[in-house]
Amino acid sequence: MAQPPAHGLARPMLDHYGDRETGTRNPSVSDDNRNNTIAGWVLGAGIAALGVTILADKASRSHAPEKAGFAIVGEATESDAPAGPPLEALLASADLAKGEATFAKCAACHTIEQGGANGIGPNLWATMGAKHGHIPGFAYSEALTSIAGPWDWKAMDAWLANPRRYAPGTKMSFAGLSNPEERANLIAWLNTKGSNLPLPPVPAAAPTDAATTAPADGAAAAPADAAAPADGAAPAPAPAAPAQ
Repeated sequence: MAQPPAHGLARPMLDHYGDRETGTRNPSVSDDNRNNTIAGWVLGAGIAALGVTILADKASRSHAPEKAGFAIVGEATESDAPAGPPLEALLASADLAKGEATFAKCAACHTIEQGGANGIGPNLWATMGAKHGHIPGFAYSEALTSIAGPWDWKAMDAWLANPRRYAPGTKMSFAGLSNPEERANLIAWLNTKGSNLPLPPVPAAAPTDAATTAPADGAAAAPADAAAPADGAAPAPAPAAPAQ
């Protein structure tokens, strides 16, 4: 009996890309492989980018600044003030001409002559010795009027050094004068404008270390050693009686 043709009994085998017998291509299989390749590259790139981000974050955290915050340029701070002569000594040697020149920094907001009009800031005639907020009708900030006591030497020096520190919440926008000598010159000149307060006395200088140091042990013991007779030596003869 004749055998039926093989192709009539079974379908031809298919490879991964289509029909071997007909040579047709299966587009769905190749497209899936290509999409998987692209997805793999995208995933790999994402993982690499994440790794770089983590390394950069660790590097930035390992170099933290020694002191947090930012320095404010142009504003005096307590740590910036060098040790120097006391305010009383600076006032005693103040240069009034330099003080008047420094007042040019204040003239944009203040007048100084008697009867002068208020500007952005109040008229400053006879300010030294007056109470805080002494000009009637001027809109002082509560931060300033709430300060008890007059404008004395130390108060004016602290105000000019840093208005915001002296009166937190003040309307005064001036950053301050960091140079103590410049402040003393200005304060002494302001005092001549209607106040004429007597200058504060200069404190006595502190004694030096040499003046307060106790004498050396050898120096203190020298007179006692000199007064004591040597061992075995005859005592010194008594003084002769005065002649009658």
